[in-house]
Amino acid sequence: MEAVTAVKILLIVTSHSQFGDTGEKTGFWLEELAAPYAQFAQAGAQVDIASPRGGTPPVDPRSEKESSAATRAFLADAQAKRKLANTLTLAQVKDTYDAYFVVGGHGVMWDLATHEPTHRLLSSGYARGAVVAAVCHGPAALVGVKGPEGKPLVNGKRVAAFSNAEEKAAKFDAIVPFALETRLREQGARYESGPLWGSFTVSDGRLVTGQNPASSADTAREVLRVLREKKP
Repeated sequence: MEAVTAVKILLIVTSHSQFGDTGEKTGFWLEELAAPYAQFAQAGAQVDIASPRGGTPPVDPRSEKESSAATRAFLADAQAKRKLANTLTLAQVKDTYDAYFVVGGHGVMWDLATHEPTHRLLSSGYARGAVVAAVCHGPAALVGVKGPEGKPLVNGKRVAAFSNAEEKAAKFDAIVPFALETRLREQGARYESGPLWGSFTVSDGRLVTGQNPASSADTAREVLRVLREKKP
């Protein structure tokens, strides 16, 4: 893997832990944090983690049950766990990163989708030339982000995200506050998807998005590719 040393990447996770009014817990999806973290760290990037409230963010308990090589490696990494236990507060983060990567998990639908400090950070970063990326429900954080011309950032761009079909198959379509695929289309995104639960990632310039948990590592690899290409 070609190194991208001196590159700074911010992983953004949700602080929201309540799954609608079901009484169940949610949060960020562990694979969607662990796999990108591994890809970026192995490439030599400096990786930080931030959330709306700072401190320790909630992990979706269901994602902890789906162990993978990436999640096991993350949980065995003392530095990674320290960063997760002490996430930066998004409202205090300065726009100095080369890439921003929004981790999925249903919690994003409730806080990052309407979190203005995140929207300002991503809008500023994109206008400055940073890569903006998101996976699964992470693109919900993009629905409030404006592009340099004042239109929605996703307008006219190829975008992937957790599909309406996947939400329905998981039986969560009546619980989420909005249908993510539908909202992205309403904002003018050229929404694309692959097979249910399979890895599917698209990039449109400096906007990189992935469909579901299986897309996490591939989305991170695509971010690294875009970063290498834009480096002089």
